[in-house]
Amino acid sequence: MIRSSENHTVGGGVCVSIGFDTLHESIAAAKQAERVADVIEIRLDSMAEPRIAPFMDAIATPLLFTNRPDWEGGLFSGEEEERIGLLQEAVRAGAPFVDIELRADRSLRKRILDDARGAGNTRIIISWHDFSGTPSVRDLERVFQDQFESGAHVGKIVCMAHSHEDVLKVLNLQFPAAEADFPLIAFSMGRAGVISRAATLELGGFMTYAALDIGKITAPGQLSVSNLRLILDAIADS
Repeated sequence: MIRSSENHTVGGGVCVSIGFDTLHESIAAAKQAERVADVIEIRLDSMAEPRIAPFMDAIATPLLFTNRPDWEGGLFSGEEEERIGLLQEAVRAGAPFVDIELRADRSLRKRILDDARGAGNTRIIISWHDFSGTPSVRDLERVFQDQFESGAHVGKIVCMAHSHEDVLKVLNLQFPAAEADFPLIAFSMGRAGVISRAATLELGGFMTYAALDIGKITAPGQLSVSNLRLILDAIADS
Protein backbone atom coordinates (compact mmCIF):
# COMPACT_ATOMS: atom_id res chain seq x y z
CA MET A 1 0.00 0.00 0.00
CA ILE A 2 1.06 3.61 -0.58
CA ARG A 3 1.53 5.58 2.61
CA SER A 4 1.09 9.30 2.99
CA SER A 5 3.61 11.69 4.50
CA GLU A 6 1.68 11.32 7.77
CA ASN A 7 2.44 7.60 7.65
CA HIS A 8 -1.07 6.24 7.36
CA THR A 9 -2.39 3.97 4.66
CA VAL A 10 -4.12 5.81 1.81
CA GLY A 11 -6.77 3.70 0.11
CA GLY A 12 -5.95 1.28 -2.65
CA GLY A 13 -2.66 2.94 -3.58
CA VAL A 14 -1.33 2.38 -7.09
CA CYS A 15 -3.53 0.51 -9.54
CA VAL A 16 -1.82 -0.79 -12.69
CA SER A 17 -4.26 -0.94 -15.57
CA ILE A 18 -4.00 -3.87 -17.99
CA GLY A 19 -5.55 -3.44 -21.44
CA PHE A 20 -4.39 -6.16 -23.82
CA ASP A 21 -6.26 -8.01 -26.55
CA THR A 22 -5.84 -11.63 -25.53
CA LEU A 23 -6.24 -13.60 -22.31
CA HIS A 24 -2.64 -14.83 -22.54
CA GLU A 25 -1.21 -11.31 -22.93
CA SER A 26 -3.40 -9.95 -20.17
CA ILE A 27 -2.48 -12.62 -17.62
CA ALA A 28 1.22 -12.30 -18.49
CA ALA A 29 1.02 -8.52 -18.01
CA ALA A 30 -0.90 -8.90 -14.75
CA LYS A 31 1.74 -11.28 -13.42
CA GLN A 32 4.40 -8.74 -14.25
CA ALA A 33 2.38 -6.01 -12.55
CA GLU A 34 2.18 -7.97 -9.30
CA ARG A 35 5.69 -6.78 -8.41
CA VAL A 36 4.74 -3.10 -8.52
CA ALA A 37 0.96 -2.79 -8.07
CA ASP A 38 -1.26 -2.52 -5.01
CA VAL A 39 -4.27 -3.26 -7.24
CA ILE A 40 -4.43 -4.54 -10.83
CA GLU A 41 -7.22 -3.37 -13.12
CA ILE A 42 -8.30 -5.83 -15.80
CA ARG A 43 -9.88 -3.95 -18.68
CA LEU A 44 -12.32 -6.56 -19.92
CA ASP A 45 -13.42 -4.22 -22.71
CA SER A 46 -9.95 -4.45 -24.25
CA MET A 47 -10.12 -8.23 -24.59
CA ALA A 48 -11.53 -10.10 -27.59
CA GLU A 49 -12.80 -12.90 -25.32
CA PRO A 50 -13.01 -11.51 -21.77
CA ARG A 51 -13.04 -13.96 -18.87
CA ILE A 52 -12.96 -13.67 -15.09
CA ALA A 53 -11.93 -17.01 -13.58
CA PRO A 54 -8.43 -17.28 -15.14
CA PHE A 55 -7.39 -13.99 -13.52
CA MET A 56 -8.84 -14.96 -10.15
CA ASP A 57 -6.92 -18.24 -10.31
CA ALA A 58 -3.60 -16.79 -11.50
CA ILE A 59 -3.22 -13.44 -9.72
CA ALA A 60 -2.78 -12.94 -5.97
CA THR A 61 -2.74 -9.12 -6.01
CA PRO A 62 -6.21 -7.57 -5.51
CA LEU A 63 -8.03 -7.30 -8.83
CA LEU A 64 -10.32 -4.61 -10.19
CA PHE A 65 -12.54 -5.62 -13.13
CA THR A 66 -13.69 -2.88 -15.51
CA ASN A 67 -15.78 -3.35 -18.65
CA ARG A 68 -15.88 0.21 -19.97
CA PRO A 69 -18.53 0.96 -22.66
CA ASP A 70 -17.74 3.01 -25.73
CA TRP A 71 -20.13 5.72 -24.54
CA GLU A 72 -17.73 6.39 -21.66
CA GLY A 73 -14.40 6.16 -23.44
CA GLY A 74 -14.07 2.36 -23.38
CA LEU A 75 -14.03 -0.32 -26.06
CA PHE A 76 -17.14 -2.36 -25.27
CA SER A 77 -19.85 -1.80 -27.89
CA GLY A 78 -22.20 -4.71 -27.25
CA GLU A 79 -25.42 -5.07 -25.30
CA GLU A 80 -25.54 -3.74 -21.74
CA GLU A 81 -26.87 -7.05 -20.38
CA GLU A 82 -23.74 -8.79 -21.66
CA ARG A 83 -21.45 -6.10 -20.29
CA ILE A 84 -23.05 -6.07 -16.85
CA GLY A 85 -23.18 -9.87 -16.80
CA LEU A 86 -19.39 -10.03 -16.85
CA LEU A 87 -19.20 -7.59 -13.94
CA GLN A 88 -21.74 -9.65 -12.01
CA GLU A 89 -19.60 -12.71 -12.64
CA ALA A 90 -16.61 -10.87 -11.16
CA VAL A 91 -18.62 -9.94 -8.06
CA ARG A 92 -19.80 -13.52 -7.58
CA ALA A 93 -16.23 -14.76 -8.00
CA GLY A 94 -15.18 -12.58 -5.08
CA ALA A 95 -13.18 -9.93 -6.96
CA PRO A 96 -11.99 -7.24 -4.52
CA PHE A 97 -13.15 -4.40 -6.80
CA VAL A 98 -15.61 -3.95 -9.66
CA ASP A 99 -16.15 -0.68 -11.56
CA ILE A 100 -19.51 0.42 -12.99
CA GLU A 101 -20.35 3.81 -14.43
CA LEU A 102 -22.61 6.36 -12.75
CA ARG A 103 -24.19 6.88 -16.18
CA ALA A 104 -25.17 3.20 -16.43
CA ASP A 105 -28.85 2.43 -16.09
CA ARG A 106 -29.87 2.72 -12.43
CA SER A 107 -31.39 -0.78 -12.43
CA LEU A 108 -28.14 -2.29 -13.68
CA ARG A 109 -26.12 -0.44 -11.05
CA LYS A 110 -28.54 -1.71 -8.43
CA ARG A 111 -28.04 -5.25 -9.68
CA ILE A 112 -24.28 -4.98 -9.21
CA LEU A 113 -24.63 -3.38 -5.76
CA ASP A 114 -27.15 -6.03 -4.66
CA ASP A 115 -24.81 -8.80 -5.80
CA ALA A 116 -21.96 -7.19 -3.86
CA ARG A 117 -24.05 -6.99 -0.71
CA GLY A 118 -24.93 -10.65 -1.12
CA ALA A 119 -21.36 -11.78 -1.78
CA GLY A 120 -19.82 -9.50 0.82
CA ASN A 121 -16.29 -9.49 -0.65
CA THR A 122 -16.44 -6.87 -3.41
CA ARG A 123 -16.18 -3.10 -3.18
CA ILE A 124 -18.07 -1.36 -5.99
CA ILE A 125 -16.44 1.66 -7.62
CA ILE A 126 -19.03 3.89 -9.28
CA SER A 127 -17.17 5.97 -11.82
CA TRP A 128 -17.70 9.07 -13.93
CA HIS A 129 -15.42 10.28 -16.74
CA ASP A 130 -15.27 13.31 -19.01
CA PHE A 131 -12.80 12.82 -21.87
CA SER A 132 -13.43 16.26 -23.40
CA GLY A 133 -12.90 18.65 -20.53
CA THR A 134 -13.59 19.53 -16.91
CA PRO A 135 -17.07 20.68 -15.87
CA SER A 136 -17.79 23.55 -13.50
CA VAL A 137 -17.24 23.20 -9.78
CA ARG A 138 -20.99 23.06 -9.27
CA ASP A 139 -21.42 20.26 -11.82
CA LEU A 140 -18.55 18.27 -10.31
CA GLU A 141 -20.07 18.63 -6.86
CA ARG A 142 -23.34 17.32 -8.27
CA VAL A 143 -21.57 14.26 -9.70
CA PHE A 144 -19.88 13.70 -6.35
CA GLN A 145 -23.20 13.91 -4.52
CA ASP A 146 -24.82 11.47 -6.95
CA GLN A 147 -21.99 9.00 -6.35
CA PHE A 148 -22.21 9.43 -2.59
CA GLU A 149 -25.95 8.72 -2.68
CA SER A 150 -25.64 5.83 -5.13
CA GLY A 151 -24.56 3.19 -2.63
CA ALA A 152 -21.02 3.04 -4.01
CA HIS A 153 -18.24 1.85 -1.76
CA VAL A 154 -15.81 4.08 -3.69
CA GLY A 155 -16.39 6.98 -6.08
CA LYS A 156 -14.28 7.81 -9.12
CA ILE A 157 -14.29 11.15 -10.94
CA VAL A 158 -11.77 11.66 -13.75
CA CYS A 159 -11.79 14.53 -16.26
CA MET A 160 -9.65 15.84 -19.10
CA ALA A 161 -7.65 18.85 -17.97
CA HIS A 162 -6.69 21.72 -20.27
CA SER A 163 -5.25 23.95 -17.53
CA HIS A 164 -4.06 23.86 -13.94
CA GLU A 165 -7.43 25.35 -12.92
CA ASP A 166 -9.11 22.21 -14.28
CA VAL A 167 -6.78 20.04 -12.20
CA LEU A 168 -7.50 21.96 -9.00
CA LYS A 169 -11.26 21.67 -9.50
CA VAL A 170 -11.00 17.87 -9.54
CA LEU A 171 -8.44 17.52 -6.74
CA ASN A 172 -10.52 19.80 -4.50
CA LEU A 173 -13.24 17.14 -4.48
CA GLN A 174 -11.14 15.38 -1.85
CA PHE A 175 -12.35 17.98 0.68
CA PRO A 176 -16.06 17.02 0.57
CA ALA A 177 -15.02 13.37 0.27
CA ALA A 178 -13.06 13.62 3.53
CA GLU A 179 -15.93 15.42 5.25
CA ALA A 180 -18.33 12.69 4.14
CA ASP A 181 -15.84 9.88 4.93
CA PHE A 182 -16.39 8.67 1.37
CA PRO A 183 -13.42 7.03 -0.44
CA LEU A 184 -12.85 8.92 -3.68
CA ILE A 185 -10.61 8.43 -6.69
CA ALA A 186 -10.20 11.87 -8.30
CA PHE A 187 -7.56 13.06 -10.76
CA SER A 188 -7.20 14.59 -14.21
CA MET A 189 -6.27 13.21 -17.62
CA GLY A 190 -4.11 14.82 -20.28
CA ARG A 191 -0.72 16.52 -20.05
CA ALA A 192 -1.98 19.18 -17.64
CA GLY A 193 -3.33 16.47 -15.37
CA VAL A 194 -0.24 14.28 -15.11
CA ILE A 195 0.84 15.72 -11.75
CA SER A 196 -2.59 15.01 -10.29
CA ARG A 197 -2.01 11.27 -10.67
CA ALA A 198 0.56 11.46 -7.89
CA ALA A 199 -0.85 14.42 -5.95
CA THR A 200 -4.23 12.78 -5.45
CA LEU A 201 -2.77 10.20 -3.07
CA GLU A 202 -1.11 12.86 -0.94
CA LEU A 203 -4.46 14.65 -0.71
CA GLY A 204 -6.25 11.57 0.60
CA GLY A 205 -7.36 10.03 -2.69
CA PHE A 206 -8.27 6.37 -2.52
CA MET A 207 -6.30 5.22 -5.55
CA THR A 208 -4.44 6.31 -8.66
CA TYR A 209 -3.80 4.51 -11.94
CA ALA A 210 -0.67 3.75 -13.96
CA ALA A 211 0.38 1.72 -17.00
CA LEU A 212 2.87 -1.12 -17.18
CA ASP A 213 6.22 0.09 -18.50
CA ILE A 214 5.95 -2.21 -21.52
CA GLY A 215 2.18 -1.95 -21.79
CA LYS A 216 -0.13 0.47 -23.49
CA ILE A 217 -1.84 3.29 -21.64
CA THR A 218 -5.57 3.06 -21.03
CA ALA A 219 -6.15 6.82 -20.58
CA PRO A 220 -4.53 10.07 -21.80
CA GLY A 221 -1.65 11.24 -19.62
CA GLN A 222 -1.27 7.95 -17.80
CA LEU A 223 2.22 7.50 -16.35
CA SER A 224 4.17 4.28 -16.41
CA VAL A 225 4.17 2.63 -13.01
CA SER A 226 7.95 2.96 -12.71
CA ASN A 227 7.79 6.73 -13.25
CA LEU A 228 4.84 7.10 -10.89
CA ARG A 229 6.69 5.13 -8.20
CA LEU A 230 9.74 7.38 -8.61
CA ILE A 231 7.58 10.45 -7.99
CA LEU A 232 5.83 8.91 -5.00
CA ASP A 233 9.13 7.72 -3.52
CA ALA A 234 10.60 11.20 -3.93
CA ILE A 235 7.61 12.69 -2.10
CA ALA A 236 7.86 10.12 0.67
CA ASP A 237 11.60 10.83 1.15
CA SER A 238 11.23 14.61 1.20
